[in-house]
Amino acid sequence: MKPFDDAYFMKKALQEAVYAFEKGEVPVGAVIVLNNQIIARAHNLTERLNDVTAHAEMQAFTSAADFLGGKYLKDCTLYVTLEPCQMCAGASYWTQIGKIVYGASEPKSGFTVLGTKLHPKTKVVSGVLEEECSAILKKFFIQKRNLN
Repeated sequence: MKPFDDAYFMKKALQEAVYAFEKGEVPVGAVIVLNNQIIARAHNLTERLNDVTAHAEMQAFTSAADFLGGKYLKDCTLYVTLEPCQMCAGASYWTQIGKIVYGASEPKSGFTVLGTKLHPKTKVVSGVLEEECSAILKKFFIQKRNLN
Protein backbone atom coordinates (compact mmCIF):
# COMPACT_ATOMS: atom_id res chain seq x y z
CA MET A 1 0.00 0.00 0.00
CA LYS A 2 1.27 3.43 -0.95
CA PRO A 3 1.42 5.76 2.05
CA PHE A 4 -0.97 8.34 0.59
CA ASP A 5 -3.64 6.46 -1.32
CA ASP A 6 -7.43 6.65 -1.03
CA ALA A 7 -7.48 3.93 1.66
CA TYR A 8 -4.97 5.89 3.78
CA PHE A 9 -7.12 9.02 3.81
CA MET A 10 -10.36 7.05 4.25
CA LYS A 11 -8.86 5.61 7.44
CA LYS A 12 -8.41 9.19 8.63
CA ALA A 13 -12.08 9.88 7.84
CA LEU A 14 -12.99 6.70 9.74
CA GLN A 15 -11.16 8.07 12.79
CA GLU A 16 -13.49 11.07 12.61
CA ALA A 17 -16.48 8.73 12.36
CA VAL A 18 -15.31 7.04 15.57
CA TYR A 19 -15.23 10.44 17.31
CA ALA A 20 -18.82 11.02 16.19
CA PHE A 21 -19.84 7.55 17.39
CA GLU A 22 -18.32 8.23 20.82
CA LYS A 23 -20.35 11.47 21.06
CA GLY A 24 -23.64 9.79 20.13
CA GLU A 25 -23.66 11.32 16.65
CA VAL A 26 -24.36 9.33 13.50
CA PRO A 27 -20.82 8.12 12.80
CA VAL A 28 -19.85 9.86 9.61
CA GLY A 29 -16.38 11.32 9.27
CA ALA A 30 -14.69 13.41 6.62
CA VAL A 31 -11.30 14.81 5.74
CA ILE A 32 -10.32 17.16 2.95
CA VAL A 33 -6.92 16.71 1.37
CA LEU A 34 -4.79 19.04 -0.74
CA ASN A 35 -1.43 17.83 -2.10
CA ASN A 36 -1.42 14.78 0.22
CA GLN A 37 -1.97 17.03 3.25
CA ILE A 38 -5.13 16.94 5.37
CA ILE A 39 -6.40 20.51 5.55
CA ALA A 40 -9.74 19.77 7.26
CA ARG A 41 -11.10 17.07 9.57
CA ALA A 42 -14.71 16.82 10.63
CA HIS A 43 -17.51 14.57 11.80
CA ASN A 44 -21.24 14.87 12.26
CA LEU A 45 -22.26 17.43 14.86
CA THR A 46 -26.02 17.57 14.24
CA GLU A 47 -26.96 16.50 17.78
CA ARG A 48 -24.37 18.59 19.58
CA LEU A 49 -25.16 21.74 17.60
CA ASN A 50 -28.88 20.96 17.25
CA ASP A 51 -28.41 21.73 13.56
CA VAL A 52 -29.62 19.48 10.74
CA THR A 53 -27.00 20.99 8.42
CA ALA A 54 -24.02 20.08 10.64
CA HIS A 55 -23.04 17.04 8.57
CA ALA A 56 -19.40 15.99 8.45
CA GLU A 57 -18.99 17.23 4.88
CA MET A 58 -20.47 20.65 5.65
CA GLN A 59 -18.16 21.05 8.64
CA ALA A 60 -15.20 19.98 6.50
CA PHE A 61 -16.06 22.39 3.67
CA THR A 62 -16.18 25.30 6.10
CA SER A 63 -12.90 24.29 7.73
CA ALA A 64 -11.10 23.78 4.41
CA ALA A 65 -12.33 27.10 3.00
CA ASP A 66 -11.13 28.82 6.16
CA PHE A 67 -7.73 27.10 5.88
CA LEU A 68 -7.35 28.12 2.23
CA GLY A 69 -8.82 31.60 2.64
CA GLY A 70 -11.26 30.99 -0.19
CA LYS A 71 -14.47 29.13 -0.92
CA TYR A 72 -13.34 27.04 -3.90
CA LEU A 73 -11.82 23.60 -3.31
CA LYS A 74 -10.99 22.75 -6.95
CA ASP A 75 -7.70 21.03 -6.18
CA CYS A 76 -8.97 19.22 -3.08
CA THR A 77 -10.36 15.76 -2.41
CA LEU A 78 -13.15 15.05 0.08
CA TYR A 79 -12.92 11.67 1.79
CA VAL A 80 -16.16 10.78 3.56
CA THR A 81 -17.24 7.52 5.14
CA LEU A 82 -20.82 7.68 3.83
CA GLU A 83 -22.08 8.73 0.41
CA PRO A 84 -23.01 12.41 0.63
CA CYS A 85 -26.67 13.34 0.91
CA GLN A 86 -28.38 15.76 -1.44
CA MET A 87 -27.51 18.77 0.75
CA CYS A 88 -23.82 17.89 1.00
CA ALA A 89 -23.57 17.03 -2.69
CA GLY A 90 -25.17 20.39 -3.49
CA ALA A 91 -22.68 22.18 -1.28
CA SER A 92 -19.85 20.26 -2.94
CA TYR A 93 -21.10 21.59 -6.28
CA TRP A 94 -20.63 25.16 -5.06
CA THR A 95 -17.15 24.44 -3.65
CA GLN A 96 -16.20 22.97 -7.05
CA ILE A 97 -14.35 20.22 -5.18
CA GLY A 98 -12.05 18.26 -7.46
CA LYS A 99 -12.81 14.77 -6.18
CA ILE A 100 -15.12 12.99 -3.77
CA VAL A 101 -14.16 9.60 -2.37
CA TYR A 102 -16.73 7.82 -0.22
CA GLY A 103 -16.92 4.52 1.61
CA ALA A 104 -20.42 3.22 2.26
CA SER A 105 -23.29 3.82 -0.16
CA GLU A 106 -26.51 5.43 1.08
CA PRO A 107 -29.27 3.65 -0.86
CA LYS A 108 -32.13 5.76 0.54
CA SER A 109 -30.83 9.32 0.59
CA GLY A 110 -27.47 9.36 -1.15
CA PHE A 111 -26.83 11.82 -3.95
CA THR A 112 -26.58 9.09 -6.60
CA VAL A 113 -30.04 7.62 -5.92
CA LEU A 114 -31.59 11.09 -5.65
CA GLY A 115 -29.92 12.24 -8.86
CA THR A 116 -28.20 15.26 -7.32
CA LYS A 117 -25.77 16.79 -9.75
CA LEU A 118 -22.16 17.41 -8.79
CA HIS A 119 -19.91 19.99 -10.38
CA PRO A 120 -19.05 18.76 -13.89
CA LYS A 121 -15.32 18.59 -13.07
CA THR A 122 -15.77 16.65 -9.80
CA LYS A 123 -14.51 13.07 -9.99
CA VAL A 124 -16.14 10.41 -7.78
CA VAL A 125 -14.72 7.21 -6.34
CA SER A 126 -17.02 4.96 -4.31
CA GLY A 127 -16.61 1.90 -2.13
CA VAL A 128 -13.24 2.72 -0.53
CA LEU A 129 -13.09 0.72 2.74
CA GLU A 130 -16.82 0.17 2.28
CA GLU A 131 -17.03 -2.69 4.80
CA GLU A 132 -15.37 -0.70 7.59
CA CYS A 133 -17.45 2.38 6.84
CA SER A 134 -20.68 0.35 6.80
CA ALA A 135 -19.79 -1.57 9.96
CA ILE A 136 -19.56 1.49 12.22
CA LEU A 137 -22.90 2.78 10.94
CA LYS A 138 -24.59 -0.59 11.48
CA LYS A 139 -23.13 -0.84 14.99
CA PHE A 140 -24.40 2.65 15.83
CA PHE A 141 -27.96 2.01 14.68
CA ILE A 142 -28.13 -1.42 16.35
CA GLN A 143 -27.08 0.21 19.65
CA LYS A 144 -29.56 3.04 19.08
CA ARG A 145 -32.45 0.58 18.53
CA ASN A 146 -31.51 -1.46 21.58
CA LEU A 147 -31.54 1.63 23.79
CA ASN A 148 -35.02 2.67 22.69
